[in-house]
Amino acid sequence: MGDVAKDLTSGTVGGAAQLIVGHPFDTIKVKLQSQPVPLPGQAPKYAGAIDAVKQTLAAEGPRGLYKGMGAPLATVAAFNALLFTVRGQMESFLRSEPGVPLTVNQQVIAGAGAGVAVSFLACPTELIKCRLQAQSALAVDAGSAGVAVKYGGPMDVAKQVLRTEGGARGLFKGLVPTLAREVPGNAAMFGVYEALKQYMAGGTDTSKLGRGSLIVAGGLAGASFWSSVYPTDVVKSVLQVDDYKNPKYKGSMHAFRSILASEGVKGLYKGFGPAMARSIPANAACFLAYEVTRSSLG
Repeated sequence: MGDVAKDLTSGTVGGAAQLIVGHPFDTIKVKLQSQPVPLPGQAPKYAGAIDAVKQTLAAEGPRGLYKGMGAPLATVAAFNALLFTVRGQMESFLRSEPGVPLTVNQQVIAGAGAGVAVSFLACPTELIKCRLQAQSALAVDAGSAGVAVKYGGPMDVAKQVLRTEGGARGLFKGLVPTLAREVPGNAAMFGVYEALKQYMAGGTDTSKLGRGSLIVAGGLAGASFWSSVYPTDVVKSVLQVDDYKNPKYKGSMHAFRSILASEGVKGLYKGFGPAMARSIPANAACFLAYEVTRSSLG
């Protein structure tokens, strides 16, 4: 099996592991990010992450935590296969000669290149996911969260966006903040992952590392992704769930300034707790599954 096929297969397995572990955390993150700003004197719809979990379970049951998973599940193979394959090809391009380990700086460059590629797949996928996850949080009547359903599922979201929001262009709403998240985020993640592996291995040969070390490196690498780019994810989410006919935001910078003006810096970190709680186990599972699968393929 060639290197590209190995990366495709391993990336698919890693992505599936990441999604299964991390999606409930992601649902809560999006609900917190997209809930409307309360009027003066009113309490927000969700008091915090735990309250969002309780309300979701009460209104929608356990399935509510996995709402919107159809879209990323349908594309998880393509997304992670693309991420790890482009990263692998970048590694081959940057490598001075076959078999020579890359430096941490070279892994940062490889991660950034992979981030550019996956942004064009992540943007429409996450728009669909965010619309499904956020629709109860955006319900006008808080008491109607369990019944106020605008979309019937991932395909319904795609059909409605294509029909009423400018065709295919509507699915790429939020592409700029998606790029601003994926490029530096993946640069940080793959750089930190390689740096930690080399540190634990005591050199550039990391092939002998055990699964425990890979879990630690992968989890901390995932945390570095979100800690470095989280505000851009908030901007992406609010843009993607913004009303098409009566938009609240004119663009990425307007959304950023509006959130900062109305909610302060804290508003740019809504949902940060669930995101970090998700990133460590989800990325630990992803990198471990990738490495184990890649190794088994030879």
